[in-house]
Amino acid sequence: MIEDVHHTGPDHVGRIQAQWARERPDLDSSAMGIIGRMHRLGAVLHEELRPVFAAAGLSDGDFDVLAALRRAGEPFELTPGELAATTMITSGAVTKRVDRLVEAGWVTRSVAEHDGRVRRIALTPSGRALVDRVVEQHFANEERLLGTFSDAERSRLTHLLIQWSRALGA
Repeated sequence: MIEDVHHTGPDHVGRIQAQWARERPDLDSSAMGIIGRMHRLGAVLHEELRPVFAAAGLSDGDFDVLAALRRAGEPFELTPGELAATTMITSGAVTKRVDRLVEAGWVTRSVAEHDGRVRRIALTPSGRALVDRVVEQHFANEERLLGTFSDAERSRLTHLLIQWSRALGA
């Protein structure tokens, strides 16, 4: 739930910083202020994003695989290695996700014609219809979550996050 952003008192992390300032005034807690808020925000965002996927019978990892296949374009297929490289799940999790999605009828697993050792994962027509529907809901949900920011603020935040990600090698 999005709360009133104009509340003037300190937030949770601000209260922790105030406690550290009282107990250890020799330490600078400004970095903790940023990291702590990002950590808490990540948890909140996860909880706000999951219901859209769950309503469609998906986990966030399931959606990530379906979305990666959809973004790949025609014929909407990738190898397990390509899926791991383009998603936010590990290669070990790809097999488990693909097994679930095959069982649900949203993807197929086949052997590549050119090399019998290579597996191809492809969206089925029902998988494509599902991901097309859910991605619209997901994007709308993300817009809702960013609704308190102006276009200029969103642009600045995007720039800062890209800069930080690159600096950390993420």
